[in-house]
Amino acid sequence: MATVLAGPAGATLCADHGADVVKLELPDGSDALRTLQPVKDGVALWWKVANRGKRGITLDVRKPRGREILLSMLPSFDVLIENFRTGTMDRWGLDIATLHRANPRLVVIRLTGFGQTGPYSTKPGFARIFEAMSGFTNLTGESGGSPLHSNFPIGDSVASVFCAFSIAAEMVRLRSDPQAKGAEVDLAATEAMFRLLDPLPVEHEHLSQVRGRAGNVTSYTAPSNMYCSADGIYFSLVASSTGTFGRLCHAIDRPEWITDPLFSTNPKRVENMKLLDSELSQWFQARSFEEIRTRLSEHEIPFSKVYTIEDIKSDPHFQAREAIIRLSDPDYGSLPAPCIVPRVVGREMPIPRTGPSVGEHNSQIYAEFGLGDAELAELRAQQVI
Repeated sequence: MATVLAGPAGATLCADHGADVVKLELPDGSDALRTLQPVKDGVALWWKVANRGKRGITLDVRKPRGREILLSMLPSFDVLIENFRTGTMDRWGLDIATLHRANPRLVVIRLTGFGQTGPYSTKPGFARIFEAMSGFTNLTGESGGSPLHSNFPIGDSVASVFCAFSIAAEMVRLRSDPQAKGAEVDLAATEAMFRLLDPLPVEHEHLSQVRGRAGNVTSYTAPSNMYCSADGIYFSLVASSTGTFGRLCHAIDRPEWITDPLFSTNPKRVENMKLLDSELSQWFQARSFEEIRTRLSEHEIPFSKVYTIEDIKSDPHFQAREAIIRLSDPDYGSLPAPCIVPRVVGREMPIPRTGPSVGEHNSQIYAEFGLGDAELAELRAQQVI
């Protein structure tokens, strides 16, 4: 019952690994993801790939008959995902006690911006808000410059992974104990982002540090930065361990740096980061990316050109791994999308189809619950479906 991205994407991750996922929408198909770019010929492409592997129904649970139908279906499901503002489901007569009366073993994932409690619990949430409030955005950008968001709602994606993880953890618990009861999972997207930033609280308490923006360098290890070749190719390089830094020194004909007291240890390299990066930048800017690629590859230095989707499609490793799969689609025949992650060795991972159109599987799914064509026609007339 979730809209846009975080909750639905969490369910999609489960669908990738074999879960039977039913996407429930309002009858008017008003989910905002159906209108977000990219859109082609009036068809929402993002919707299709983000909701892959699901069957779709419509149901207005705000109406008494819709609520009744939902509650009658719940015993057949393990999990309900919802992302309405805190208290909304209660107002519709779908409080947690009612849901658990319908199915005592039901896991209800409540994915909101700020959680079910606290002074912000009823506020609306969007990915950029999660990113900003978690402290994540403050780490992105040039030192002294504006904080930067990425051109993608990473906050939603992080929350979706926690959503799928929560479901997996609860399924293990329930499967291990036939008498176990269901659960209400309070998943706050802002906390999901913050959970990834382990060192922020401890370095503030014990070192009085507030980590901030540092451009493309890292404040804890060096060298680790973005560099540019003479022909304008940007690439990321990390050579912070002692062994890797030594190989980098040989790759760029600076073996004396290995024992140089300014660079011989990681703490010293961090302390003298500006000098080190200046020297490295000059060396890289005087050479083509092809020469740089050859040198770094020969010495097994971790680096990568900053890829566009065109680079991903043409990369032989991505091709060999079939990192882009094709989802069958009724409108376009097939659409490209990222592969299923992770892979399970020795297990066939069926390729899902694209996300459903509005109410596409109403007849099929409602028939499984004993609703015939005549009743469905009546429900349509009442705008329940």
